[in-house]
Amino acid sequence: MVQATIRFTENANHILNIVKAKHKFKDKSEAVNFIVTKYGEELLEPELKPEFIAHMQQVMREKPIFVGSIENFDKVIDNFEEDE
Repeated sequence: MVQATIRFTENANHILNIVKAKHKFKDKSEAVNFIVTKYGEELLEPELKPEFIAHMQQVMREKPIFVGSIENFDKVIDNFEEDE
């Protein structure tokens, strides 16, 4: 475990006290760990859900639609929408 001396602004200290009380933590270090972990989950790349991976694998097995050039793209899309 790493120990550190940290200086907080009054606002940050107030927020830490609220988090500490809300989650019934013993001390502010638990509150800091909680906040850092929550932020880390949002910051770091999340793990892909198995349903999403299965869906993407299904999409990759589908036959691609050849468009040709950008000029043909609108025609292909219009025909695709009419077929549905």
